[in-house]
Formats: sequence, structure tokens, C-alpha cells
Amino acid sequence: MASRVSICFFVLALSIFAFTKIGAEETESKEFVLTLDHSNFSDIVSKHDFIVVEFYAPWCGHCKKLAPEFEKAASILSSHDPPVILAKVDANEEVNKPLATEFEVQGFPTIKILRNGGKQAQEYKGPREADGIVDYLKKQSGPASAEIKSVEDASRLIDDKKIFIVGVFPKFSGEEFENFTSLAEKLRSEYEFGHTLDAKFLPRGESSVAGPIVRLFKPFDELFVDFQDFHVDALEKLVEESSLPVVTVFNSEPSNHPFVIKFFNNPNAKAMLFLNFSHEVADSFKSKYREVAEQFKGEGISFLIGDLDASQGAFQYFGLVEDQVPLILIQKVNGEKYLKAHLEPDHIAPWVKEYKDGNISPYRKSEPIPESNNEPVKVVVADSLQDIVFNSGKNVFIEFYAPWCGHCKKLAPILDEVAVSFESDPDVIIAKLDATANDIPSDLFDVKGYPTLYFKSASGKLLQYDNDRSKEGIIDYIGKNRDKATSQESSKDEL
Repeated sequence: MASRVSICFFVLALSIFAFTKIGAEETESKEFVLTLDHSNFSDIVSKHDFIVVEFYAPWCGHCKKLAPEFEKAASILSSHDPPVILAKVDANEEVNKPLATEFEVQGFPTIKILRNGGKQAQEYKGPREADGIVDYLKKQSGPASAEIKSVEDASRLIDDKKIFIVGVFPKFSGEEFENFTSLAEKLRSEYEFGHTLDAKFLPRGESSVAGPIVRLFKPFDELFVDFQDFHVDALEKLVEESSLPVVTVFNSEPSNHPFVIKFFNNPNAKAMLFLNFSHEVADSFKSKYREVAEQFKGEGISFLIGDLDASQGAFQYFGLVEDQVPLILIQKVNGEKYLKAHLEPDHIAPWVKEYKDGNISPYRKSEPIPESNNEPVKVVVADSLQDIVFNSGKNVFIEFYAPWCGHCKKLAPILDEVAVSFESDPDVIIAKLDATANDIPSDLFDVKGYPTLYFKSASGKLLQYDNDRSKEGIIDYIGKNRDKATSQESSKDEL
């Protein structure tokens, strides 16, 4: 299953990227966001060199929160020179599903920047409130790289809280400059770019170089790094590697949040140390942890240190408890977890080495299998997941939820009603699993937010459910996708 970098995941799992400033102002009666569907999408998109499209579902809470901010931004950007067009597609409508598939929509809302009449699509990676949307899209609709002609230009563009990439050239032509421009176009949704004829304008680094070089400015570690390999793929790899801190800091400082997102998006195994930053031994932990991160740099593992106060969402998501701190959790790409609680600073290096040497068993988290499971919605835990979902021979509709999730609480009575409607049907099981208290096999289930819903047919077909979350919608979906059970025993007997 294709993975998707979902902002929704970070909203739910880490509790640091909530949409804010919602509903501050009412929009005018005129709608500035265009409504697109399968009948007019190609025609309208093909007429624009730059258009921004939101794929949404009417039942999605985050889409509802985004709607007034998106409309307000569209109103402001309609007066931009040239105007910036914002549009929306109801990707929950069956007739629009091919569009959602074409643009790899894995969750809601998904926002795409479409360029050159729709020939080039980029993920929107900017803010979700109106002013931030406007500022981000103004930059995205302009040149991919800004020319730096003075110290003042450099001071205005380059600050100490973000990544900024500058190409220094003897002239704005030639293969190196063209490759740099291609890189800027390719990565412009993630980074800001500039180019200059004189390195003396730049705030850091050797000022006498004539180039061609690429200088990446960053607010951590060595503060800047120079590249001289101008092959686009090599440049992209160097930029990605240099844009992640040796140790990512997860605290309440908003300027750190983009790097936290990059940490969770990168393909490495992830080591996460959680402790109370105000504790007297915090500095010792930070020093020792950085030494370990430097030691294992480039060996397929990334490192994050999180303040307990800012990490409550992460604790909920991973099923951790505060009395385990200081703790370190390593999560591999395949979802396996390794946990060491009640750490001392000197425990970090040997424990990580044991992990790298394969001398530590994975940490498997499962609630006890319930002794009684007689409610209409059956309780599934990690240790019963295989038997109930895959070995029962039944059609199983299962919800992966978090007890603290508002959307899950809203869905709960609906799922109860669905289960009651199938209570006398021996071929169907309606089930739920607390994803914060049980490990889920990531090779089977792509759970990046809550609730995540799946349907496994009796014949073994596994489908992610991303349709209408109404009783009628779920019942209709099960009816269309179910098979005759391969076992004639009732689900009650098995449970």
C-alpha cells in the first residue's frame, strides 16, 4: 500500500499540529473556491499554469475545519497579480474516485498544487490557516528561486529558523545553473531557494568562492553545508540528508515542528528518547544522546529527543506511560518496536548498540484477550487479531481507534448500530481494536490516523474503507463486498 505523508497523522498522533484560527471571520456569499468534478476537472485545470486543488470528503472533520480558511485564502488570492485559483473536489463521490486515484489521495484533506495545465503535481506542504495559505501560495506561484542581489536581499530571505538553499554561480547559465533550477522546481513545495553571483552577500560560509556551489543554510548543527555535485539526483539526496538534524528536538517550539514532520517522514528506523526537559539530568541525557546519534549517523537510524510536556500525543499514539520515562523507543520501518524504560544517561549507547547488533527482542504490545466478548462490536487485541480477522472465515469490518479520538467517539454509536444490524448474520463480524494499546502489523494495515477502517472479506480480500461513515454507508459497503463465509460455525461460537 502506498504510504502517504499525512498531516492528519501528526494532528492525531502527536497533538502538535492542530488547525487553529478556525471560523474567525465569515466569508462573503460569493464562493471563490471553484467546485470541480469528473466532468469539468480536466477542462478547467488545463487552462491554468498554477491551480491548487483540495480533495475532501464531506464527513471529514479536518476538511470541515479547513473549508472556511481555504475559502478566505481563495478570496484574498483572487486579487493577486496574477490571480491564484483554489478549487475543491469531493473525492468521496464515486464518480470522482478515478481523480482521487490519479492524484494518489490516501486521506482527507489532500491538497495538490497543479502546474502547467495539470502536467505536474506537487503535494501542498504549507500551513492550514488562511494567512499562511496565502503567503505559501504566493511564493509557490512565483519563481522557484529568488535572485539575491544584496546583503539586504539575503537578510530578508534567510533566517535562523528554516532551511534555505542558495546556488552561487559565476553566471546564470550553463549546466550547473540549469540543474540547480530543476532542483528548485522539484523541491519548491518543501524548501525555499535563492541564487546569486556573489557569495559575499550571504550570511555564513566562505565569501570569496565564485562557484558554482550550492550552500544549504539550516538552523541546527553546523548551520550551513556546501555541495559541488550538480547532478540533480545527487543534489536532491544531499539536500534531504542535510535537512534533518542529527537529533530532532520535539518540544512546544513551533519552529521545530517542520523538522519533526521530516523525522517521521524519513525512511529510516526511528529512535525516540522521551524525558522531562526541566529535570536536572536532562542536559546529561541530551549530551549522551547526541554522542550516540553522531556515532550511528548514516547507518539507517534517525534520532529524536522529546520533552514529556510536549509529547502527550506521542505517548497516546505509542501506548506509553509517563512513569516509564526516561525511556527510549526504536521503531523499525516494518513497525517493530524496541523499548527501554527507566534509562540512565550511560544506558543509551550500549542499549542502542545491542539493538543494532540484533541482541534485543522486539517489544510486542497487546491487551489481554477479553474473557467475555458478547457485545455487538467485538473487541480485538493484538494477540487475537490473526484469529478473528484472518482465520475466522468471516467477513470482518474492523475499526482501529484511539480512546481519546473525537472522531472515534462520534463513530462509536454508528458502529454499534451497524453491528446490531448484523447480529443475527453468522457470516459478518463488526470489530474494533484500540490501536494505542495494541501493536498493529504495518505490512497489513496502514494506520496513520484515527479512526482507520478496514474490511476483510471471507475470501481473504483486504480493503481499506474510506467511504461515508454513516450506518447506511457502512452497511451498503459490506453488502457489496461480502462473500459467503468459508466456515459454517457462528462468529459467536468462535468468539
